[in-house]
Amino acid sequence: MPNRRNLYLYHKRDVETLEKVAPLYELASQYGFNVVKDFNTANIIVSIGGDGTFLQAVRKTGFKEDSLYAGISTTGSLSLYCDFNIDDTAKMIEAMTNEQIEVRRYPTIDVTLDDESTFSCLNEFSIRSAIIKTFVLDVFIDQNYFETFRGDGMIVATPTGSTAYTKSVNGSIVDPMLPCFQVSELASLNNNRYRTLGSSFILSGDRQLTLKVAQAGNDYPTMGMDNEALSIQHVEKIDIKLSGKVIKTVKLKDNSFWEKVKRTFL
Repeated sequence: MPNRRNLYLYHKRDVETLEKVAPLYELASQYGFNVVKDFNTANIIVSIGGDGTFLQAVRKTGFKEDSLYAGISTTGSLSLYCDFNIDDTAKMIEAMTNEQIEVRRYPTIDVTLDDESTFSCLNEFSIRSAIIKTFVLDVFIDQNYFETFRGDGMIVATPTGSTAYTKSVNGSIVDPMLPCFQVSELASLNNNRYRTLGSSFILSGDRQLTLKVAQAGNDYPTMGMDNEALSIQHVEKIDIKLSGKVIKTVKLKDNSFWEKVKRTFL
């Protein structure tokens, strides 16, 4: 990373975390990195925590395409977005000095609500019923009607998000080198009267998914972007597509996406 020297560290500000990260500030300075206080001036952004912290770091810094993101775990184990352990400084030093780092590009999705507000997601967008009642969504692919969903809600995930919430509802794990996104149902109602596909499906990056909320007493669904709830409550139409933005992350040469999947789940 010879041309990337402006470093921003994203982490909690409690006493315990500050004590843990203090040596990292010293290590960064020792190896010629300029630790900045404003993420807008950074070209390397490092989250210190877990995968949730990484997602927050990307969101709070505005999905910066001109920056390289990296994750340092404080949980005692590595994860999908965290290639380094906070106690293993030797591995960090080796990666910095011997250029053992490659760049991995993760696709993101754009979610537009009622043709007005647009949000980006690195993992997934979810929409769920906020009351104990069947949630009804009309599903369109490229403006063509596909199905009417009845159930608890839906998840629309990126390839990297396929290892998170989507996997818990039996979605497929998708290679992040594929420009696509996955749609999964939450507790769909299927009987002689109502029928949906009943399984996850994957859409090409050239497709657009549209969800229209049936205004039938469930007008205020709960919506989430990655690990953060949307404050917007009332919504009638949601358009989702693969965005042109990618998040560039650190990739160690001996730590591919599928090696991470194996380490995490097998």
